[in-house]
Amino acid sequence: MTIELRPDQERIIREQLATGRYRSVDEVLDTALSKLPDEAQSHPGARRDAARRTRPAGKKSLAQLFAESPFKGLNLDFERDRDTGREIEL
Repeated sequence: MTIELRPDQERIIREQLATGRYRSVDEVLDTALSKLPDEAQSHPGARRDAARRTRPAGKKSLAQLFAESPFKGLNLDFERDRDTGREIEL
């Protein structure tokens, strides 16, 4: 597979290699890709959006919140009933 990187992406990879934490470009990319959420890997275009967003340390995504919820598996119905309107006398 051939991948074209933007100059800013190449700069980031070079900086990471210069720290000595990584021994190769493959290692940098493996680490970066492993940090993508599962949802981003299954939805086209979501990878680009996930790469743009950064979550502050200690903050959870809504998906993480629901996945770790104590209500998980209780089969609760959170769907709203459709509003049928009401009659108004004028």
